Amino acid sequence: MNAGRLLIVDDERVALRNLEHILKKAGHEVTATTSGSNALVLLQKLPFDLVLTDLKMEKMDGMQVLRRSRELAPDTEVIMITGYATLDSAVEAMKEGAFHYIAKPYRIEEVRQVVIEALEKVQIKRENRALREQLDGFQGRVKIITQDPAMLKLLEMARQIGPTGCNVLITGESGTGKELFARYLHEHGGRPDGPFVAVNCGAFNEELLANELFGNEKGAFTGAIGKPGLIETANGGTLCLDEVTEMPTAMQVKLLRVIQERELLRLGGTQPVKVDVRIVAATNRDMVELVKNGRFRQDLYFRLNVVNLHIPPLSARCDDIPLLAYHFLNKCSSLMRKAVTAIDPQVLDLIKVYDFPGNVRELENIIERGVALCTSDTIEIALLPDSLRALALHSPRRKEGKIPTLDEQEKDYIRWVLKETNGNQTLGAQILGIDRVSLWRKLKRYNLEKG
Repeated sequence: MNAGRLLIVDDERVALRNLEHILKKAGHEVTATTSGSNALVLLQKLPFDLVLTDLKMEKMDGMQVLRRSRELAPDTEVIMITGYATLDSAVEAMKEGAFHYIAKPYRIEEVRQVVIEALEKVQIKRENRALREQLDGFQGRVKIITQDPAMLKLLEMARQIGPTGCNVLITGESGTGKELFARYLHEHGGRPDGPFVAVNCGAFNEELLANELFGNEKGAFTGAIGKPGLIETANGGTLCLDEVTEMPTAMQVKLLRVIQERELLRLGGTQPVKVDVRIVAATNRDMVELVKNGRFRQDLYFRLNVVNLHIPPLSARCDDIPLLAYHFLNKCSSLMRKAVTAIDPQVLDLIKVYDFPGNVRELENIIERGVALCTSDTIEIALLPDSLRALALHSPRRKEGKIPTLDEQEKDYIRWVLKETNGNQTLGAQILGIDRVSLWRKLKRYNLEKG
């Protein structure tokens, strides 16, 4: 938030006009009044981002203005300004919720900077509320948080094919939420109250996977007590086969028979068991390539791939990142019983340009870490993992509320490259793609020779 709507309250007209001039020159929309009671009337009529009020005034002092402002406009920040600064009054103002306490005579730059910081806090609160309101709009037992057009199209397709009961192949990188999509399909299928059973095919060897999927008859092997497998357990519902490409070839043949005949044989069994199961398979691998290489049966591939839902990586839907970040913030702060309610805008800007090799799972991990380490109500850059903090060093970001110039970005980047190369200018010039003489000129231009 570069410019804001400000309300200034001071019964000294000269001081009022001076501060009004300073803040208007800084680009803010300013309303000024000499009366505390009139300030409250204005607060009821107009939306303000920030109130700057003198502490000592006749009839209604700044502390009364502060208290009533918090009641009338909770999102509006208040800065106290006084020529009678004492420790007690400062402590009282901060306890009542003042954003800052400035003593007269103040430095112009100090006021400008405090106003910028207060407006940034207002922006955080508004973005926080907007994202929470958006999250409240997602309904259903299985919530997939997205506003991305490609994802919304996938969800529409899932709802469309849900009641048909056809088998579905879900593809996408690790951590994109393939099992969650499988649950969404089940939720919107013809039998949402039926069982949903998920199994990771890569977590078992061939013998254990056969036992898990098909079950066994008593005495089929040492220790076999006779139990139904996961396919039977999913009867009347959905079986989700995650990492289906890790299934051994012999097991693929057995699964193909289940799909074609709608029946199975338990290990050690002689009587087929009828099953009615929808199969949703998921993988992060290229199944077409695996079929070509003979590592996955083509006939099973066609049986599973009646409809393919390909989930895009998180980096391809950056507009979802703030929504998901706040979703995980709500979840983690509730589980940890911590009053962490906001994410610093600089953090949101940074994670929107991060490539997220771990996708949604990695984002959840980052937010969980932030909540665990947070000692205030806001996750800030200092709480991010080292890899993300390193990215922050050379990512474009605002400075004192202003977008940096190209020269400022170049200066920061050159400084960072030389730091990474331990001051080796020859190597630094190679990384920058310029000759050493050009680098020397830039160092001189930006006064970085000594650094």
